[in-house]
Amino acid sequence: MNSQSILVPKISTLPVHEPRARAIVRWLVRKNIIKEELTTCGRTGNRMGYALADGARAVVLYPQALPFNEPINGLEIIYKRCIYTPAKGFLEEAGCPQCRKEVGEALFESLEDWMPGHTDNFTCPLCGHEDDINGFLFLQECGFSNLGFIFNNWAEAGYPSISIPKFVRVLH
Repeated sequence: MNSQSILVPKISTLPVHEPRARAIVRWLVRKNIIKEELTTCGRTGNRMGYALADGARAVVLYPQALPFNEPINGLEIIYKRCIYTPAKGFLEEAGCPQCRKEVGEALFESLEDWMPGHTDNFTCPLCGHEDDINGFLFLQECGFSNLGFIFNNWAEAGYPSISIPKFVRVLH
């Protein structure tokens, strides 16, 4: 297995993102979806993550596909500004929601200002529309935020269905 399911708020700088992430972790632990202690079940950085717990079987479509016996099976939380795109074949195509024209090349060049936090916004070079970078239209799923939840090797089990609405409520 080598997959990641990622949930990212559609906002570049989510206020009080660390307390919100801790609230989600507490909720997932109470539901027995993840274990409370950090372990080396992650894939990125220091490999620390929250391992699967038995309750995860109740929130996915195919519980038998959960990676309980895999060394990488945990939820990792990213607390720094990051770009989340498909691992392979990302086309870097984006459109302006105002003029509906292709602006991908300019948008992805602007990430030099976005990544260090100089700005959250992108301005369409064609019509002048300005919005959070996540407000632009992308042909492929991607996200730009200071918070991300990476479920390692959960993809084959189907997205954690009951967690998505709760994530949305806690993040807003």
